[in-house]
Amino acid sequence: MQSAESASQVGNLLDRYLISLDDDKLDDEWARGLFTDDARVAFPMSRHEGVDGLAEYHRGALAAFERTQHLNSPAVVEPRGADEVRLRANVISTHVRLDDGALFTAGTLVTGAARRTGEGWRLSALSFRVIWTTGTPPAAEAAR
Repeated sequence: MQSAESASQVGNLLDRYLISLDDDKLDDEWARGLFTDDARVAFPMSRHEGVDGLAEYHRGALAAFERTQHLNSPAVVEPRGADEVRLRANVISTHVRLDDGALFTAGTLVTGAARRTGEGWRLSALSFRVIWTTGTPPAAEAAR
């Protein structure tokens, strides 16, 4: 059974991930500090598998925005064995479009998994399902 401390550590991973999207340097060190080598990240418009290239993938996805702010609920963390958990949380993401400064906001359900590794807990999967939006997302070619 997972301890409350393990659940807190996993919830903190999701918090760090979302906050880092808004103002951190997204590089390979960032990716390896949050994700397993075989991590999968799936957004409605694209997906990426593996820690290699994950930072570049995120930089590309955020390139159409001047700024972002991601606010999340506490993560619900459920054990799946001694060294694996599932997690879910609600996220509101506000994006300031680079092309015209307009806002695009989405309410999203994030689900995922984390595993205990030799370096501590790491996210092994994240999937984002959009529940609602306001504003207009950038054109597909601008979001690449």
